[in-house]
Amino acid sequence: MIARVSDGLPLAASMDDEQSETELAEYKGQAKMIFKRLGMNSEPRCSIESGAFIFHYIIENGVCYLCICDKSYPRKLAFAYLEELAKEFYLSYGNEVDKPGLRPYAFLKFDTFMQKTKRLYQDTRTQHNLTKLNEDLQDVTRIMTKNMEDLLWRGDSLDRMSHISGQLKDSAQLYKSRARNLNLQALYRQYGPIAVIVLVILFVILVRWWWY
Repeated sequence: MIARVSDGLPLAASMDDEQSETELAEYKGQAKMIFKRLGMNSEPRCSIESGAFIFHYIIENGVCYLCICDKSYPRKLAFAYLEELAKEFYLSYGNEVDKPGLRPYAFLKFDTFMQKTKRLYQDTRTQHNLTKLNEDLQDVTRIMTKNMEDLLWRGDSLDRMSHISGQLKDSAQLYKSRARNLNLQALYRQYGPIAVIVLVILFVILVRWWWY
């Protein structure tokens, strides 16, 4: 599913068969809720767990690209798939996304590319996907993982997630700085007196050598 970040307007979606549409109806509703909670300060890449599935999304050029996967599906492949969609969509419709009066699913014909690309990524054992897994792609283990229940019941926004993530990074930097200062103070306390004694002895030796 593809949506505009500024207002959550759906731009395109991959159409599934009737059975899949029924099975994923609840999760597609959750995906729309995610789009509504996105903002300009949201995490640019995130995974959100929900039951047996997991949402992966990326935000590029004001557009969110989201896919729903089984939890067992490799995250590297999921984000590689989204990257391909983002590149092609931007090349095809990048100049039209911010047009006023744009209707929902205005770029539904992009589904053709989405379906074709999805088929390439469905079987993780193909040579194409094995190569992708072995490529030096972005370290997806560092991408934030959130639980859908937190968004539903606690009302956490994705902007707040980004704020918390930033706070954690700042706290880590502050802790690292304080730890470095404490280590220096410990070294001063341990070796400072010895250094002073050595300097005094050297001074006395120099004075005696100078006078005698």
